[in-house]
Amino acid sequence: MYENERSDLVDKLRKRGITDEAVLGAVSSVERDKFIPEALKIHAYKDIALPIGYGQTISQPYTVAYMTQALQLRTGETVLEIGTGSGYQAALLEMMGMKVYSIERQFEIYIKTQKLFDNLGIRVHTKYGDGTIGWELYAPYNGIIVTAGSPSVPVSLKKQLVVGGRLVIPVGNKQSQILKIIRKTGEDDFDVRDIPEFAFVPLIGREGWNR
Repeated sequence: MYENERSDLVDKLRKRGITDEAVLGAVSSVERDKFIPEALKIHAYKDIALPIGYGQTISQPYTVAYMTQALQLRTGETVLEIGTGSGYQAALLEMMGMKVYSIERQFEIYIKTQKLFDNLGIRVHTKYGDGTIGWELYAPYNGIIVTAGSPSVPVSLKKQLVVGGRLVIPVGNKQSQILKIIRKTGEDDFDVRDIPEFAFVPLIGREGWNR
């Protein structure tokens, strides 16, 4: 079901500059409609963000694909996702062959998405908690992706990257952010590339927004 719609979406992403074949292949394979409320499934393959409840959204496919491509991951590498949300981003990363760890602070969303992963056979390590401080137990990570907007870059996340790894995070105010693509070049050294302009829900936590 929706095979043609997924194919059309992949074509749109190619035209918008997504070139990573692993990312495009995952978008083609992962059924986005499974991660969306029943009433909104008709919009599943439009290139738009959609609400998933509790004030959260599933990001538009282009944003998801762009951020995933920016990580420049290889099969088998480890990635930490901050903000499990609907589970779609984590499902794409798992489809690409990554070892995925994901943190969600909304308990209701955490439970719902964990059940969805179980039902779909998606192997993602999930945790309920504050994503702004990362998940030190499994660090360091080859990539860290943050799916909510932060007022600054959490120090804990930078520490949990391997040297050579990338952190992709939206930083700004609660209305709009700049997407920062941060590559760790040494223990305390980083290259940063800024891409305007994005809009995400706020990143809540000790090293994010207070509320």
